[in-house]
Amino acid sequence: MAALRGLRGVPGLRLLPGPARPGPAPRALLRPRARPEPGPGALSPFPVIPSFPLSVFPIIPPFPFPVFPVIGIFPVSLSSLPGRSRSRGALVAALVAGGGSVSLSSFPGRSRSRGALVAALVAGGGSVSLSCVPVSPGVADPCPQVSLSSLPGRSRSRGALVAALVAGGGSLALALSLGGGPVSAGELELHPPSLPWSHGGHLASLDHASVRRGFQVYRQVCSACHSMEFVAFRNLIGVSHTEAEAKALAQEVEVQDGPNESGEMFLRPGKISDYFPKPYPNPEAARAANNGALPPDLSYIVNARHGGEDYVFALLTGYCDAPAGVSLREGLHYNPYFPGQAIGMAPPIYDEVLEYDDGTPATMSQIAKDVCTFLRWAAEPEHDHRKKMGLKVLLLSGLLVPLLYYMKRHKWSVLKSRKLLYRPPK
Repeated sequence: MAALRGLRGVPGLRLLPGPARPGPAPRALLRPRARPEPGPGALSPFPVIPSFPLSVFPIIPPFPFPVFPVIGIFPVSLSSLPGRSRSRGALVAALVAGGGSVSLSSFPGRSRSRGALVAALVAGGGSVSLSCVPVSPGVADPCPQVSLSSLPGRSRSRGALVAALVAGGGSLALALSLGGGPVSAGELELHPPSLPWSHGGHLASLDHASVRRGFQVYRQVCSACHSMEFVAFRNLIGVSHTEAEAKALAQEVEVQDGPNESGEMFLRPGKISDYFPKPYPNPEAARAANNGALPPDLSYIVNARHGGEDYVFALLTGYCDAPAGVSLREGLHYNPYFPGQAIGMAPPIYDEVLEYDDGTPATMSQIAKDVCTFLRWAAEPEHDHRKKMGLKVLLLSGLLVPLLYYMKRHKWSVLKSRKLLYRPPK
């Protein structure tokens, strides 16, 4: 009976009570419903659709089912198609999957069913005309172009239609009058391209020679405006410098300390425990020196910006002349990768802006690559250690997981294979 109940939704079939027979439960006979003959001038719902039992397929049980023309040579009109919108959608999907052409000029029904039909049409690659979908059933106004401005239903259904049409690749000229103002050029942002960094692999470490050169770029170029108040000189030891080199770098900086015995502040040479010095004493002084713009701290700038080092590299090398029609205030520079395209920082690097200690050619791209690698290390000092520990965990897991699985099967095999018997009392 459960199998027969599932056949109630099949169009063209109904369940009739059978004759009374002896038995615990009555049976039912499955008979086809009589199909009405089409009148003169009307198009038959299934004009050239043959029917044969699907017993040729070993998986599907034998059942009379209409076979749709997958060759797609029969144009079908849905203006007078009977039945529910769900069956219409199935018919259209099968027709257009084979390349058929369907006209929806006078198709009745709700806009939601129309959206389902259009999605099925365009997914199959068929051609459809939506310009004449009427507001009320039975009204048709054929016209050659497609327009969604007068399509009934909410704007959400219109968006669903447009998404289905574009996703299916249908060649339709859409006149989208869905409302809303135009998008201005200032709202667009150019995303940085993804670059193949040497430390981008799952088991790749940072280029420590590049980190050392990047620190030199920061020290000679970037430290004039940007601070790194969360990085100390001792963090350089074992990464890019030795302990003696880190102490020499720290001693070149004068740090304010105190108070002394007299209660006065004094300046002393830096120590490796001191953090990188700030270029400005407070944010107000930084704004006053940069035309109102506050240079951000670079300690975690790579993690704080969408795109990471790709964004920083594109920003440093992306300065160009403003296009025609774009005017900038005095003191601003055009950079398409910066949000708003107007940045207060002048181009900081160019070819041969400095000379590397190891003799590497100081081109603009090399300088940008080195400082981005240094900023990646500054934002994530545990980068190499994290990947090293991950590799160790994977290797140990390959040995421990099979052992733990064997112990689990060994301990629980007794409990899982036991048989419980109930002995009633005598």
